[in-house]
Amino acid sequence: MNNQSFSLQPFPSTNQLLDLKIVGKIVRNDNQLAIEYTLLGDIEEVALHPPSQTPSRKHELWQDTCFEFFLGIKNSPKYWEFNLSPAGHWNVYRFDGYRQGMQEEAALITLPFILQQQADSLELTLDFDLDKIIPVEQALEVAITTVIKDRDGEVTYWALTHQGAEADFHRRDSFIMKL
Repeated sequence: MNNQSFSLQPFPSTNQLLDLKIVGKIVRNDNQLAIEYTLLGDIEEVALHPPSQTPSRKHELWQDTCFEFFLGIKNSPKYWEFNLSPAGHWNVYRFDGYRQGMQEEAALITLPFILQQQADSLELTLDFDLDKIIPVEQALEVAITTVIKDRDGEVTYWALTHQGAEADFHRRDSFIMKL
């Protein structure tokens, strides 16, 4: 079992940052992957769509507050982008290389996750089986990220690390966790 904690950092910018902290953990046990995000602080200042009664696969979730992670196959340019909206919507995209060959991952037809909101925290937990997309023996490189949109429409980008001059979650040199 591989169990790692994380703390995300905002991309350095001139935007006024909300008083937030994003922490969590990711666990791989055989081919079961669990990830938990906890957003702490001024939650009332974050733009959150109300939970949907019918969560579904949707595109462009990253244009609003969205928890994301990327799984890359070690020694391969291939990777997946997972998008999890606090409203309950989700999507998974497969890439052949850096921003190349983007396709919806058809092998995953559902991605249910649990969302719990308190006055000063929001917790999102996802637990799913990687078997449909990645063999159990395959080593993974992981990037964990989040897009936060505030009530004024300002967007901040959070990640384990920011390697470029602009916020870019797809850069493989930011896939720094090993599972």
